[in-house]
Amino acid sequence: MSAGQRSESSSSSSSPSWLSHFWSSALRSKPLAPPSDTTIRTASGGEGLVRRLSLFDLLLLGIGASIGAGIFVVTGTVAHDAGPGVTVSFIIAGGSCVLNALCYAELASRFPAVVGGAYLYAYTAFNEIIAFLVFSQLMLDYHIGAASIARSLASYVITALELIPFLKSNIPSWVGHGSEEIYGAFSFNLLAPILLVLLTIVLCRGVGESSILNSVMTVTKVVIVIFVIIVGTFEVDVSNWSPFAPNGFKSVLTGATVVFFAYVGFDAVANSAEESKSPQRDLPLGIVGSLLICIALYVGVCLVLTGMLPFKSLGGDAPLAEAFTSKGLQYVSVFISIGAIAGLTTTLLVGLYVQSRLYLGLGRDGLLPSLFAEVHKTRHTPVNSQIWVGIVASVLAGLFNVHILSHILSVGTLTGYSVVSACVVTLRWKDKTVRQVFGMPMSSRAEGLICLITVVCCGFAAGVFYRFGASFIFLIIASVIAICAAAALHFRQVYTDTPGFSCPGVPIVPIVCIFINIFLFAQLHYEAWVRFVILSIVTVGIYAGYGQYHANPLSSKTSIIYHRAPAEEAP
Repeated sequence: MSAGQRSESSSSSSSPSWLSHFWSSALRSKPLAPPSDTTIRTASGGEGLVRRLSLFDLLLLGIGASIGAGIFVVTGTVAHDAGPGVTVSFIIAGGSCVLNALCYAELASRFPAVVGGAYLYAYTAFNEIIAFLVFSQLMLDYHIGAASIARSLASYVITALELIPFLKSNIPSWVGHGSEEIYGAFSFNLLAPILLVLLTIVLCRGVGESSILNSVMTVTKVVIVIFVIIVGTFEVDVSNWSPFAPNGFKSVLTGATVVFFAYVGFDAVANSAEESKSPQRDLPLGIVGSLLICIALYVGVCLVLTGMLPFKSLGGDAPLAEAFTSKGLQYVSVFISIGAIAGLTTTLLVGLYVQSRLYLGLGRDGLLPSLFAEVHKTRHTPVNSQIWVGIVASVLAGLFNVHILSHILSVGTLTGYSVVSACVVTLRWKDKTVRQVFGMPMSSRAEGLICLITVVCCGFAAGVFYRFGASFIFLIIASVIAICAAAALHFRQVYTDTPGFSCPGVPIVPIVCIFINIFLFAQLHYEAWVRFVILSIVTVGIYAGYGQYHANPLSSKTSIIYHRAPAEEAP
């Protein structure tokens, strides 16, 4: 055989070999640790995170992530279209999030010892490539979101400083509000990166310090929100609540798709698994409890706002502050500004915290360089991951007008929520036999996955039909097919009981979550769909070039010990 023939033969055989290695790597999963295994484990060795967070801390973490300045803005914006029915919009969206929270709560209870959240759940229930895709979609949301929030916080801080007479009109716009746009994307902001650096330093010092800051800020904003509700109650004119839904129920439902994202953040509690004192008990309570508190606060603000002013006069940049100013209660507007600053601070703090823990999880599993897996030996924080997150957010916030990217956000969140719901179903499957389906042999798992994919497709189709005003019959057809798939999952699969907290109504509740999440996904701007596809392609490329060669789902073989909070240590 000539040299040219040998080279051609080697090339043709290496291609299938590479493809075979890629698929075998992409389809491997992380084994589920037994319920009795409560040791924190890591691939890189070293020290673990410290267990400091109590149930109260977890509740404040979830509230801090969800309640931001949006409570003072989004309520009025949606009320302008939905009228007093915005209250129902928040209840519908909150109810949907409660279902998602129940799914998160079950998995947080089953994976109480390690960080990772949706990424870890997908790695265990499905495979490596899906877990990496979930991580990348979530991370882009987090990075852009953190930069956007930092810019908003900087603007609020400058607005507050301008209340001081000698500073009014003397602070250049590039300091906090942002310079004029260059090429439609670049806009310099000095204060936003400074704020990010300060919060990153707090997070690097330890979970105790960051928890204290989050607790103080969250309690402050919750007290202000409650104060606003109480004061506003005395200014309510019940005649403003009639008609309750002036533009019909469709406007209320559309409002629910908008305000759904006001609740995003409760999943942050799941990512604190390794730092919770009693994770199996406190994580489910923290996830669901923080969400219920947020629903109560949002509904209270909606009722007050729509009762104080006619809905047609709402919808400005600061509708709640304007409502109190119109009633001669300017001092309340000052409290609202303080609450907005506190709300943005906690949302940003928790967002940075969650990102670093996700990077920590991937660093431990080898999907990212081991640098991200290192934990400070005395501070017990993932310093490298935290600094990296702070650098990325600072660059984006300091140089770019990230607000123009807001319409491509929420893709990662909805993707993550849907995958988590699907994980609840697949991890409960017990029967793995092969059966006949339409005359073809098929494993029960494969049949179940086909049913889940059918629900996803039907949810997206229903969302598209609703968005573009298609005939109602198409919505019904999509829903009926999804119901048939749900029935197959319910009657043709065997589900096991889980230790700890169990999501009720499996598989129906998770399936409803998937359908609603994908329905909302279809409501996003078309550029968000493009972002999803492009980022997925880039992620697969990164995995093909690095992840498949370095990942190790069995990295949990190397173990480290828990670190209890100082108060719990034996004398």
